[in-house]
Amino acid sequence: MRLPLPAIFFLIVMSLLVDFYIWTDIRNSKSRKRWKWSEWYAVSSILMWIFLIVTLCLPRRGLDGGVYTVMWMLTTYLSIYIPKIIYCVLSLFGKIPLLFKARRWKWTKPAGFILALICFASVWCGVFFTRTHIRTIDITLTSQRLPESFDGYRIVQISDLHLGTCGENTKFIEKMVDKINALQPDLIVFTGDIVNQKSDEMKPFIAKLSRLKAEDGVYSILGNHDYGDYVDWPSKEAKKANMDLLYKFQAAAGWKLLNNDHVFLTKQYTIPGDSLPTTDSIALIGVENWGDPPFGQYGDLDKAYPSVEGRGVNDDKFKILLTHNPAHWVEVVRTGTNIDLSLSGHTHAMQMSVNGFGRRWSPSKWRYITWGGFYTLDENGYLEDFGNPDEDVMTRELATSSLYVNIGAGEVGIPFRLFSAYPEITLITLKK
Repeated sequence: MRLPLPAIFFLIVMSLLVDFYIWTDIRNSKSRKRWKWSEWYAVSSILMWIFLIVTLCLPRRGLDGGVYTVMWMLTTYLSIYIPKIIYCVLSLFGKIPLLFKARRWKWTKPAGFILALICFASVWCGVFFTRTHIRTIDITLTSQRLPESFDGYRIVQISDLHLGTCGENTKFIEKMVDKINALQPDLIVFTGDIVNQKSDEMKPFIAKLSRLKAEDGVYSILGNHDYGDYVDWPSKEAKKANMDLLYKFQAAAGWKLLNNDHVFLTKQYTIPGDSLPTTDSIALIGVENWGDPPFGQYGDLDKAYPSVEGRGVNDDKFKILLTHNPAHWVEVVRTGTNIDLSLSGHTHAMQMSVNGFGRRWSPSKWRYITWGGFYTLDENGYLEDFGNPDEDVMTRELATSSLYVNIGAGEVGIPFRLFSAYPEITLITLKK
C-alpha cells in the first residue's frame, strides 16, 4: 500500500482547510450555542488530525505489515472527511450570490448537510454490505472456432481476492467457495492478486480454497500484488522465500499455477457411426503479471505459448488467455494474436461502480479503457464495450479477439465497495 508524499501532504492540508472552514461557519452562525459547538468541533478536529497523523505514520511496507490496520483507519478518516468536503462545497456554492451583492442561497447548507450524511452512510454500507454481497455474472460466449466437444463448457472466473484485507476471517471466502461449487463448473480460473503484500496472508484460507471443485481443476496466475513488491525486504533471498511460500500455498490448495505456461484441456466425443472416440482440445495459457507502469513486467506470452511444432499465438486452436492486467489485451493481445478469449482482473472498478438505465460508470475508466465486463473488436478493429450495467445473464459472440474483465472479489487500500461494485463471480458458458 503506497501513499506518495504529495498525497500525504494533500490529506493533511485538506483536513486543516476543511475543518477551519466548518469551524468559522459554526462561529458565524446565528445559533445561541455557536461558541459551545465551535469548541466541541475544534476538539474533535484536533483528535482527527492526530488520528490521521498516526495512520500515516504506521508502517505499511515493513515485514510486520500493519497495512490491515492502516486500511481500516484510513477508511474511518475518509468516511468523515469526504462528507465534510461535500458540505464545504455546497456551502461555498451558496455564497456565489454574495459576489453580486445579493443574499446567499440558504438552501445550500442543509442540502450539503444531507448529502454529507448520505455519503457517510454510503461508505459504511460499502463496508458492511456491498463488499460481502457476491454477484454472479452468467455470460454465454458463442464461437464457430470452439471444438464440438466443448459446446456447453462451463468456466468460473474469480479474481483479486486480496486475502490480507480479510485478516483471518474466512467467512466471506467460505461463502464464495460454496457459491462457486454450486455452479458445477468444468474449470475454475483465478486471474491474480491472491494477497495484498505477503504470501503468509493466504495461510488461513488454504483449507477453504482447497474445497473448490471442477472437473478440469483450478488454474491460477499471479497479479502485481503477488510478487511481494509492496514490502521492503531485507534481502533478495527473503523476497524469493516469500514467492516460494506462495507457490507452496497454492499447491496445497490444489491450484495449478501457470507462470508463463500453458496446458491443453481435452474432451472426447463419438461421432455417430464411428467406433473410436474423437479427441478435441483447447489451449489454456497463463502469463505472469504483464504490468503497465508502475507495476512490474513479468509476463511473456511468447514463452507461455511458444511458436513450435506449428503452434503459436496465431494458430488455429481455440485459445483462452489468463492475464491479470487488461492493458495486456489492449496493447498486445487484441492486435498481435488471434487468441479467442482473454480473462483479466486487476481494476476492481476502483471499488466503485454505478449502473442503471443501460449505462454504467466507474472512476476506473479514467485509468483503464477496459475496466469491467466484456469487450471485443468490431469489423474495423475498433473497441466495443459490452459491459454488464444491468444484466446478470447475457449472451455475446466472440470476435477475433475478446476480453472479459472481472472486477474482483476483494479490496485493497480501502476495504469497501461502493454502489454496484459487488464482489464478482463470472460464470462463462462456451457455445459452438
